[in-house]
Amino acid sequence: MNIEEYRDFCLSLPGVTEETPFGPDTLVFKVGGKIFALTNLQTFESFNVKCDPELAVELREQYDYVRPGFHMNKKHWNTILVGSGATIAQQRQWITHSYQLVVAALPKALRAELAEAAD
Repeated sequence: MNIEEYRDFCLSLPGVTEETPFGPDTLVFKVGGKIFALTNLQTFESFNVKCDPELAVELREQYDYVRPGFHMNKKHWNTILVGSGATIAQQRQWITHSYQLVVAALPKALRAELAEAAD
């Protein structure tokens, strides 16, 4: 997956916005004002996604291209190394999982709006 595919996929999810709150080099994707994915725009060597804590550990043990979240809470975030073996399908799956975790924690009314937008 390259940076354009990554960006397009993230933006294809309902209610997603992109921002650069940490400076011009860090591209952040949010849903409901909450971050679910981010990457370095200049290098795109990796991206960070939220992950269920138990699954996060399993993925790190199973794949050498999944690491504890760089500059993030290591319990809840993974860093996925791009170009190190992760398939596009895996990367999309992990981005979607992150998105779904964030959506699940949003207020019920906002979740309903997002579900309606997805239809």
